[in-house]
Order: sequence, then structure tokens, then C-alpha cells
Amino acid sequence: MEKDVFLLLGSNQGDRGRLLQRATAEMNMKIGAVLQKSSVYQTAAWGMPLQPDFYNQVLRVETRLTAGQLLEAIFSIERALGRVRTARWSPRTIDIDILYFGGSVIDRADLAIPHPAIAKRRFTLVPLAEISPDFIHPVLQKTNAALLQECDDPLAVKRVDGADEAKG
Repeated sequence: MEKDVFLLLGSNQGDRGRLLQRATAEMNMKIGAVLQKSSVYQTAAWGMPLQPDFYNQVLRVETRLTAGQLLEAIFSIERALGRVRTARWSPRTIDIDILYFGGSVIDRADLAIPHPAIAKRRFTLVPLAEISPDFIHPVLQKTNAALLQECDDPLAVKRVDGADEAKG
């Protein structure tokens, strides 16, 4: 059975725009059809601020994978694009977070869906609300647009012109 999943991509090392494009291409091959892509946004690093700004983008992908298989595919894509896991919130070539897995709620030691920080991070909500403003968070029972309106994260989120020319 196919599910629509929402994924957040982030990069703050190397050619950030190109890394987002490469991650998207890998997802098409390993996860499923990319149905929507938000614009690319630039944001200061969250959690560990003394590092380069991030480029972030949200994708809606249709997949037949289970949540566990999706997580493994994401780790594989991250490794292929040079991701080395070190300290939490450290600089990285690519970071891919599962925001929503259809309307599922999953609470395991290795995986929490919906992503527990969606409502706290403007860099997640701005691109998420751009492509799916009316999707309802299955736990909070609010739309992405409402969550963005209520978000008190002070970090600026700026659209990056030209970084999403492959947007579709």
C-alpha cells in the first residue's frame, strides 16, 4: 500500500543546492516518486548556531516502504552523499528527517513519527506549509498552516532564489 510521506532535507556543507538535488534523485530511485518539492530556504543552524547556514527543502514522496525500510533507505542516501554522524546538530552534507508517514503515529526508540519538533521549527514549517498547508498533524490535530502561524521560533527563513530551479 502506498503512503505519502513528507521529508525534510537539510544541508550546510559543500554545494548545498546540488546536494539537495542529488538527495531528491536518490529518493526517486530508492524510496518512491517525488510528488512535490517546496522552494529551498536558507536558515541559520538550529541547536548549534556557530556553523554555516542550512539550505532546507520539504518533499512529498509516495512510497511502498514501511517506516523502518524508509528509515534505512534514508540512512543509505545520507551515507552515499557523505553524511558522517558525529555530534547532535553538527554540520552535515545532508540530513533527511521523516516529518509525516501518511497519518501514522509511530513511537519507537529509533523512530518517532510525526517528527516531534515539527511545531517548534520555522525552517520545517515554512516549506511544509508551502506544499501542504492543509495537512493535519495526526497528534496535534492542527494543519501545517496553523502550526506555522503559532510557531514562536525566532530564526529567519529566507527563500533562496534559483536554488530550486528543478522544483516540480
